[in-house]
Amino acid sequence: MTKPVKQIHLAAHFPGVNNTTVWSDPAAGSQIEFESFAHLARTAERAKFDFLFLAEGLRLREQNGLIYDLDVVGRPDTFTVLAALAAVTERLGLAGTINSTFNEPYEVARQFASLDHLSGGRAAWNVVTSWDAFTGENFRRGGYLPQELRYERAEQFLRAAFTLFDSWHGDEILADKESGVFLRDPQAGQFAVRSSQFDIAGHFNVPRSPQGRPVIFQAGDSDAGREFAARSADAIFSRHGTLEAGRAFYADVKGRLAKFGRRADELKILPAATFVLGDTDAEAQEKAHAVRLQQVSGPTALRFLEQVWNRDLSDHDPDGPLPEIDPDPGEHTVAKGRASVRMFGDPLATAAKWRALADAKKLSIRQLVIEVSGRQNFIGSPATIAAQINEFVQTDASDGFILVPHLTPGGLDEFADTVVPLLQERGVFRAEYTGTTLREHLGLERASWAKRRR
Repeated sequence: MTKPVKQIHLAAHFPGVNNTTVWSDPAAGSQIEFESFAHLARTAERAKFDFLFLAEGLRLREQNGLIYDLDVVGRPDTFTVLAALAAVTERLGLAGTINSTFNEPYEVARQFASLDHLSGGRAAWNVVTSWDAFTGENFRRGGYLPQELRYERAEQFLRAAFTLFDSWHGDEILADKESGVFLRDPQAGQFAVRSSQFDIAGHFNVPRSPQGRPVIFQAGDSDAGREFAARSADAIFSRHGTLEAGRAFYADVKGRLAKFGRRADELKILPAATFVLGDTDAEAQEKAHAVRLQQVSGPTALRFLEQVWNRDLSDHDPDGPLPEIDPDPGEHTVAKGRASVRMFGDPLATAAKWRALADAKKLSIRQLVIEVSGRQNFIGSPATIAAQINEFVQTDASDGFILVPHLTPGGLDEFADTVVPLLQERGVFRAEYTGTTLREHLGLERASWAKRRR
């Protein structure tokens, strides 16, 4: 039996201030002016992408007591930007990261329900937890939660938000202008949530939105994160960039769905991916090397290494060997607000692994950081990249990709003009939008109240 051809899902990540961005390039524009967000969104919509994704930073990151260089332009509020983009786009989904550790269910549910109404059903919520007390200092709750409690709170937070979304049972406002009764159901919006993390009750004041509830994204890769996604998410971000690793992750997460009464097509797996295009594969490889050198300058390489070594390494030569001294395994104080501090696990084991790699390949600090810090890259001509993306999706290594350009705001333009038409010619990517909501773009059912109650 011939396996059906899968349709590819594509999204665009506004790179903002992260390790992918080459903000020093003369072609780079503002990371904070609205026109930059609008340009990338319009390009993604022109290319018929599913959605635009914004990350969220709740505090400026610090290293050695200074603001981290990629944060110097600031980190604008996600909801404000997405609401503004709703006015300059018509079909593109609008996805934003909102933290479940320091926010409260009522305000977040209200904001997302409002965004779903304002955009005509295009809102999506990437549910994340916060891991450090440094970020918590900005909030009333303060401090931080251990990992098991972070996911417990996140799960309860999401269930509370679902309760609020579902507190309006009908699919429309029940109005009767002739009688002057504008809301026939006095129970609409009534809710109560009692759990270890929340004790709230009242009336939710935003009627049921076009999608029923926003699309739910999740980004955790731990076992707890995978369980959370299998139970509650509509899509999961993946950082597994090779075909082998992608297929293993895909099979593992999809295999968890059945025990929660869900089908495999009810959860989309979307890795983040960078890309570099050239007229030929060889030209693209040359450009990609130049881009990596821009992304990982000497000072950036040292800052990256400091996050694992937990030491000030400013006196080291980035073009020299790795430090002979071992990492400080104590509580991290050099880098604050950086997720990569915890990404590599045991710092002593990581250092040993990296030393072996550097010795085997004769790598300097900068060369090593380039080697170990790059995420999945699609590098080649438009035809090569189109074939690579299609192979990932058709062989169940992903359901599509969230593309992260290295330039803002024009870094997606060439991909939209050259790769997308080739995918459309293959019949694996839409030529036009067939729906109006993000759920329709992703092939997901509308979140009905009756189904959620069951």
